[in-house]
Amino acid sequence: MLGLCLCQPVLCSCEEMKLEPVHASQASCVSTSRSLSFAVSLPVTNLSEGRSSRSLQIYCKNCPRSNIDIIPNYIEPRALSTFSKFASRADKPLHLRAVAGKHAADAGDIPLVLEARNTISGKGLNWKDVTSINHWLVNDYYKLVQMVNALEPRMQRLSNEQLKAKTDEFRQRLKAGDTLEELQTEAFAVVREASRRVLGMRHFDVQIIGGAVLHDGAIAEMKTGEGKTLVSPLAAYLNALTGKGVHIITVNDYLAQRDADWMGRIHRFLGLSVGLIQSGMGNVEKKAAYRCDITFTNNIEVGFDYLRDNITQQREAQVLRWPEPFNYAIIDEVDSVLIDEGRNPLIISATSSKDVARFPVAARVAELLVRNQHYTTQFMEKSVELTEEGIMAAELALDTDDLWNEKDPWARFIVSALCAKEFYQRDVHYIVKDGAVQIVDEFTGRVVENRRWSDGLHQSVEAKEGVEIREETVVAAQITNQSLYRLYSKLSGMTGTAKTEESEFLRIFGMPVVAVPTNLPNIRVDLPLQLYPTIEGKWLGVREEVLQMYKKGRPVLVGTTSVEQSEILSELLHEWGLSHNVLNARPKYAAREAEIVAQAGRKRAITISTNMAGRGTDIILGGNPEMLAKEVIEERVLPMLTQEIPIAGAVASSIAFSRVKLSPASLAKLSKAAVTAKYVAGQGGEVWDYTQAKKVISSFLDLSLHKNEQELEVMAGCQGAETITLGPSVAVAYLSILKDCQTHCQEEGNEVKELGGLHVIGTSLHESRRIDNQLRGRAGRQGDPGSTRFMISFEDEIIQKTLDKNIVVTNWIPWDTVISDSSFLEKQVYNIQRFMEAHNSNIRKSLVDYEEVLEVQRQHVYSLRQQFINSDMDSCRQLLYQYIQTVADELVTPWIVPSKHPKTWNMQQILKDVQGILNEVSEEHNEAEIPSSLMKLRGVTTIRLDGSFLPDLPLTPSNTFSGPRFICSSVDRWLRMISVDSFSNQRYEKEAILLRRYVGELLIGVYREKIFISDLSPMDVEETERHLAISALDIFWREHLINMGRLRSAVNVRSFGNMNPLEEYKIESLRFFISMLSSFRRLTVESLLRPWKIEMLNALKEHA
Repeated sequence: MLGLCLCQPVLCSCEEMKLEPVHASQASCVSTSRSLSFAVSLPVTNLSEGRSSRSLQIYCKNCPRSNIDIIPNYIEPRALSTFSKFASRADKPLHLRAVAGKHAADAGDIPLVLEARNTISGKGLNWKDVTSINHWLVNDYYKLVQMVNALEPRMQRLSNEQLKAKTDEFRQRLKAGDTLEELQTEAFAVVREASRRVLGMRHFDVQIIGGAVLHDGAIAEMKTGEGKTLVSPLAAYLNALTGKGVHIITVNDYLAQRDADWMGRIHRFLGLSVGLIQSGMGNVEKKAAYRCDITFTNNIEVGFDYLRDNITQQREAQVLRWPEPFNYAIIDEVDSVLIDEGRNPLIISATSSKDVARFPVAARVAELLVRNQHYTTQFMEKSVELTEEGIMAAELALDTDDLWNEKDPWARFIVSALCAKEFYQRDVHYIVKDGAVQIVDEFTGRVVENRRWSDGLHQSVEAKEGVEIREETVVAAQITNQSLYRLYSKLSGMTGTAKTEESEFLRIFGMPVVAVPTNLPNIRVDLPLQLYPTIEGKWLGVREEVLQMYKKGRPVLVGTTSVEQSEILSELLHEWGLSHNVLNARPKYAAREAEIVAQAGRKRAITISTNMAGRGTDIILGGNPEMLAKEVIEERVLPMLTQEIPIAGAVASSIAFSRVKLSPASLAKLSKAAVTAKYVAGQGGEVWDYTQAKKVISSFLDLSLHKNEQELEVMAGCQGAETITLGPSVAVAYLSILKDCQTHCQEEGNEVKELGGLHVIGTSLHESRRIDNQLRGRAGRQGDPGSTRFMISFEDEIIQKTLDKNIVVTNWIPWDTVISDSSFLEKQVYNIQRFMEAHNSNIRKSLVDYEEVLEVQRQHVYSLRQQFINSDMDSCRQLLYQYIQTVADELVTPWIVPSKHPKTWNMQQILKDVQGILNEVSEEHNEAEIPSSLMKLRGVTTIRLDGSFLPDLPLTPSNTFSGPRFICSSVDRWLRMISVDSFSNQRYEKEAILLRRYVGELLIGVYREKIFISDLSPMDVEETERHLAISALDIFWREHLINMGRLRSAVNVRSFGNMNPLEEYKIESLRFFISMLSSFRRLTVESLLRPWKIEMLNALKEHA
């Protein structure tokens, strides 16, 4: 049968089609569920065999499912001409392409694949493919896929031991000179076979392409549900063979642990070590994890570990692989990490109680000031500016004459309080939990732990909310994600939405974006945008849309942009008695994030979620059988382990989901697990609270990942040891229930597909199309049906920001009117979104430009720290000697003029500065003797490199005990000195160099003599030197970071003078940095030359 789904009755006319219908009745479109006038079926007969083929559904014209649903068919040639006539009436002509099929030789038929594409010269390619670089890249990757597929039969014949031995074979080949590219084909085939054996999951061809893209240091854009998680082991395994380490980076601890447990099984099976980094881990655990072949972590932890390693003073406290900590990284949800988080630097700060009392006062003053009268706002820049009237009002309220008085500064506190008042809303940008302000990430909708706004903004928000104000912080170390991830030798990533930001990825990270084709055609329907004049009308429209989908039985996912919006819609749905789940930043919901999202595809499920909550967990139509089986276990076993009642909101809403029908065997095993749990909790004396009991059950379920069912049944069958057998009993029950749940979810999933699949509703456009596409991508997973619709109002924040510049809404439109057919307004709204995208992209580009300046300085400072921490004692001391010589040069150079006679030089000031740094007065040197001593060497053509004395002047202490190593370092300093051309071609250049060298050797000699006569052991001396140098560097680096922040704000004013702020920033920052390094060297040398007190040494050790 050739079944035609015809949404347009005119196209279904039997007269025009010239088909004699076998069956005609009222029917519904498979895709849209809309009622059709009739559907026709054409019998198709295979001429050679005289048998009927299976039915082939075809979607045409305005039917949203424009692709082919069922491919394998044998079609009679006469039927093809009829179909071609029909296809010619559609908007998108269908092209027929003959291909070789596996049954062709057996049946003698010609299998045909129907392609829904515009034809170009009869070749079945559209112009977009022809002109797309991505198309040709993917075609090239298919050559690799063919080679991997060719190796698959050989890999399947290998035993487990032979497959594991491939890892050592690859490593030996690398040592012999082979490259990773030469190993790639075979390594991918090994990983595919290992995944099939260990996880029961075989990589699709498109997943092989994704792995190749990652290995090439690019971004693989793979749609939601295409199995990105299974892609990363391909590139991770191949690059881990070098032994330099691979980091797989996710957006949170949950995903890192899930992937380490799940994908880590492949790597462990193949003989690689797998590490996991979680927040709260100790240094010993982290160091072991980072030294594994493959390390799973999240973007926050790896960034802070890098910063912590660069503020510690002990080598043992460092956790990364120094001196080369960053080899290769695969970033999951790369757009979230590098783009969304790009504007939020990672900061390690020290507290400062200074000025904390000013924030509550400023908050009260801000409440008195009126917008547009006392201050003006710029919503796009989130900035405020006080008017003259506002300045006078604030000064009057604070009883001060000048808000900008350096001794009594109030301006920044008032401005910060006004920003908190105008731009930061409770339950939108933050929530208040346990008397503390917690930030809600605007992209993910999740609470971000341990993050605080900088520059006093967080304290201003705390003052506004009336909660305890924590001390203001001072930056000790900071880095942005852009700077952090550019430290990797090779970087790649994967996400579902990256093409819209491809230029930014290329410009900043040098990573192209390759759109990997889907394994099955995407048949999701993106319905037209609906616009409402008011927010109230929009929410009522959303509720009506939810109700319509609920009546049809389709699951609905509603994406909101804030906690406040999700709770408004929740109240509206409760008014109509619609049961639903809410997922937002509230702790009571966030605790069950994965469970809620996993079941969002069940029949009649209604889920309200912040746009990105639950990202990383697929929405499977019919439900997730693993999660469902876990819920069944918890429902029966948890009450036996704990008597505590779960906190409100910790359990799912009472949505009328169909119950899973358990088999008798499953019921028996579940009952045994429950009885065993009751005994353990009662007679066994084990007591758990609700949270602990859930963790215990999760650990029991993990047994099913490492043991097969037969092994678990043997373990569960032991007698007289219920405590020991509880875990295996629960695991056995879980595996049995899982089979029932898989059957149930598959049946329910098929039913949901027939109804049209998941329907996604977006309630506001984001400032980036990429975020909206991520929400759309929740529907239509792996070729499933689905639909999306965005419903917005003209009062939404994104439109209000630019309303007066882009669009005018008439006041006479009724508040509950929906505008769904205005292409002009829809185009204007999307133009606003593109404008905001460009604006935010420019902000990120500006941040990167400024950050690049600081990054160069940061790398110099951190490399100095690593030298002091990781170098041996001799290398560290030679570096300190060089610092002493540099300080000596700075003492001498300002007071001499090499073009004039030494008698004119200010020897008195030089001696004074030298005595000052030595903290002692010496009568051995006379200012009048130095010039004459220098002139005695006027005619000398050769000078001994191992000598540092001048005629008639006292010997430097270093000459009294000089060994070969010290002489070599002295020669090195001498060569460095004469290679500098600052005094070149000056008449008394040689005398200037000799004086500089004499002073430098004098200071070095005093220091060496001090060490020689001290009672400290060589190890104590070494540690003291390291601590003094690193402490001085840290002090000035922190001050430098503060100064750079102030400079960043100050240079913007120079744009009014036709100056380029970035160029001014570069010039001034270089001056600041040179001054900072000079001050650091001076403080280090002074600390070394001054007397070392026992108290100081003990304090240094305690600090370390």
